[in-house]
Order: sequence, then structure tokens, then C-alpha cells
Amino acid sequence: MYVESHLINNAFITFSTLLYKMENHEQTTTSTIHTTTTHVTAKARPPTKITLLILSSILLSIGNCGGPLITRLYFIHGGNRVWLSSSLETAGWPVIIVVLIVLYFHRHTTTKNKPTTLIYMRPRLFFAVAFIGLLTGLDDYLYAYGVARLPISTSALILAPHLAFVAFFAYVLVKQKFTPYSVNAVLLLTVGAAVLALHTSGDRPAGESKKEYWMGFVMTVAAALLYGFVLPFIELTYKHAKQEITYTLVVEIHIVMCFFATLFCMVGMIANNDFKVGGGLGRVEALHVGAGRIRLETF
Repeated sequence: MYVESHLINNAFITFSTLLYKMENHEQTTTSTIHTTTTHVTAKARPPTKITLLILSSILLSIGNCGGPLITRLYFIHGGNRVWLSSSLETAGWPVIIVVLIVLYFHRHTTTKNKPTTLIYMRPRLFFAVAFIGLLTGLDDYLYAYGVARLPISTSALILAPHLAFVAFFAYVLVKQKFTPYSVNAVLLLTVGAAVLALHTSGDRPAGESKKEYWMGFVMTVAAALLYGFVLPFIELTYKHAKQEITYTLVVEIHIVMCFFATLFCMVGMIANNDFKVGGGLGRVEALHVGAGRIRLETF
């Protein structure tokens, strides 16, 4: 089917955060046991930073443009499994394991005289990231529910004010200061969504009740709110990780986050009987899209 925009957006966030650490070169953490201050660094050459930035931008563009369109296409042409759609938003996380394996062998070949560390993530960071993953899974469901009920243009505009939520929670959690540019952008996007809310009855899809439409509207706003909280929370987690933020660690964080988000949605699928079928062999949904045909199989 697809790997949706949240997976790619999270990759962009983690890569961008790593680039931020590289740019600042030094992060200060305080040891609560010895009450001393230690410095950890994450350095990279300029070409590496530029390459990661370009890769992140490409992934973000593909996810933001293609993901919502394919999701809406699924629902328009007969799909009705919201939990399935939400699980697919982060179900592509096993692909990143390949990157982790390549990084491991790269470290193994470049540090022959030292033991190669298999896993960098410490338990303290693991549990924090797992919690963020569960929040992401909930956000996936809210987002998928909204896309199932709203036109793609409407849901995209409603999600736009999540920048306001990001700015607010960034100020509360990580003490990010407001600038005239950020305030101006947040106000424009928020006002645009407010104007849209005043004219919501005109773009309701045919055959959809007013209640369903408003439920989609509320769910989409909730998704924007929760996502606005998750992003600064990720930055807060990096800030209090008390270990060096390296590329390998960022990849590990991304895998754990997406795994728990997918697990959350899979539990929802089980509760919604999405795996329960008449013959016990699986269900095949055939969606006719134009001249082609999409076969979605669940086992």
C-alpha cells in the first residue's frame, strides 16, 4: 500500500535534530550522581551535513505530498479501515534496520582495535522514546480518521495550525523563544484555518453525514494538537538524553518510536476485529481506482 507521511516526517525531524547538534558541535549535560558537568560532541563534515539535509528534504516532500493523497484515495474508493491506515503510517520502520546494519559494519571496519557497540540507546532513553512512539500511534489514528472523513485539501489546511501548537509547546518544554517571523507565520496559518472552519458545510463529501464530517474535523484538530506536542517532546528527550547524540543513535530512536507507534495501531486493529475474517485465511479488499485495481491483503 504505502508508507505514510508520519514515518518520513519523523525521519526528517530526527535528521534535522542531528544536523542541529552537528551545527552547534557541543551539547552540555549534567551528571546528577557526581554533580559534575561533562561535554559531548557530535561533529560532521559540511558535505555530510548537506547530504543529510538534502535527503531529509526529499523524504519530507515525498511524504507530505504523496502520503495524504494515497490515504484519501484509499478511503474514496471503498476503504474503511482507519486502524489499518494508521498502522501503515509507521509500518515501514523495518527498512531503517538496513541502515542500522550498514552503520554497524561501518563502525566495525573503521574501529578494528576497539569493541564495536551494537546498541547505543540506554534504558532511560528507550522508555522515553517508547512513550513518544505510543503518542505517535495515537496521533496516527487521529490523522487517519480525519483523512477518512474530510477532503484532502480541507484536512491539510486544518493541520497547518499545528505550527502554533509546536511554537507553544516548544516555549513551554524547551524554552524556545518566539521571533517576529515565527509569530507572523503562526498567526497567518491559524487565521486561515479559522476562516475555513466558518465554511465547513460547503465541502462535505457526498453521502457523508454532518456528524461524521465534524468528527473528522475535530479528530484532525486533535491530531495537529498532539503532533504539536510530540515534536518539542522529541527535542526535550534529546536534551535530557545524557549521552552523545550521534547518527546511529538517531536511527535507533526512530526505529523504536515507529515500532511502538505501529504496535499501538496493531492493538487497535485487533480490538476492531480487522484481522477477523470469515474463512480464516485472510481478507482481500479489491479497490477499483480508475482503470487499475489495488489489492489490499490482511492476514
